Amino acid sequence: MKLYFSPGACSLSPHIILREIGQPFELERVDLATRTTETGADFRTINPKGYVPVLELNDGAVLTEGVAIVQYIADRGGAGDLAPPAGTLARARVQEHLNFVASELHKAFGPLFRADAPEEAKKAAPAEIGRRFDHMESLLSDGRPFLLGEKFSVADAYLFVVSGWAEATGIGLARWPNLAAFVERVGARPSVKAAMAAEGLI
Repeated sequence: MKLYFSPGACSLSPHIILREIGQPFELERVDLATRTTETGADFRTINPKGYVPVLELNDGAVLTEGVAIVQYIADRGGAGDLAPPAGTLARARVQEHLNFVASELHKAFGPLFRADAPEEAKKAAPAEIGRRFDHMESLLSDGRPFLLGEKFSVADAYLFVVSGWAEATGIGLARWPNLAAFVERVGARPSVKAAMAAEGLI
C-alpha cells in the first residue's frame, strides 16, 4: 500500500493507523500548492479531487477520503480495537465520531487555511471551532482516555490531528483542558511519534 500525504494535513490520521497495524507501506509526499507528488507525478491523475489522503492499494485501486481510508486499513489489518466489527454499536460510535470530526470540526477550520476565504468567514471560524471543541470537551469530561473509552480507535487518530491545528491557527487548547490532555495522551503513542517524525513534524 502507498499513502499519499502532505505533512500535518488530515492524511496524518491514516498514516498513524498504518503504523498502528504494523504492516508495510510506502509514503509519497504531495505538494498541495502545485498538485504534484515528490516523484513528479500530477497528483490530479491519482485523485481528481486534488487533496490528500489517498491510499493506493497493491492492485492499483485507489481509495480517497480519510474516514473511509482509516476504517479500511483497520479492517484489513485485523485491528478490531481500532475499528470494531461492522454492525456493532461500537462501530457505529466510531463512525459517529469520525463523521463529526470530518463534517463539523475539520470543515470549520477551512476558512483559516484558504487564502481566498472571505474575511467574514475567517473571523467567524474560531468561534465555530470553539463550539465543536466544547462538544469534545464535554464528551471527554467523564475521564475516558479515548473517544470509545479505554481503547484507542481510528476516530482518536483523526480527532488528534484536527485538534492539533488549534495551535497552528492561534486558537490553542487552553479553554479545553480535557481535549488538551487527550491530544497529549495520543501524541505520546509510538505510532503517532513515528508518523510525525516521518512527516518532519517533530
